[in-house]
Amino acid sequence: MFVVIFGRMSCPFCVRAKQLAEHLENSGKIDGYRYVDMPSEGVTKDDIAKTAGKPIHTVPQIFVDQQHVGGYTEFDQFVREKQLLAS
Repeated sequence: MFVVIFGRMSCPFCVRAKQLAEHLENSGKIDGYRYVDMPSEGVTKDDIAKTAGKPIHTVPQIFVDQQHVGGYTEFDQFVREKQLLAS
């Protein structure tokens, strides 16, 4: 399972999503992740909307194995539903 996070380092939920992905990678629950800092890489919300197939209004936006999951709240819920966090 590979996670891609689109966000901004000034965004607290983006930082939390990155920390969660780092934890999952370090514990062997995912194969890896990539954090895309949108301003430094020139990525816009419109660019992400094309991939997600719907309008994007907030960041972070997270994809798991190229499937759009949503923001941090949806990613956290996805992780819990898949039981990826150790109890």
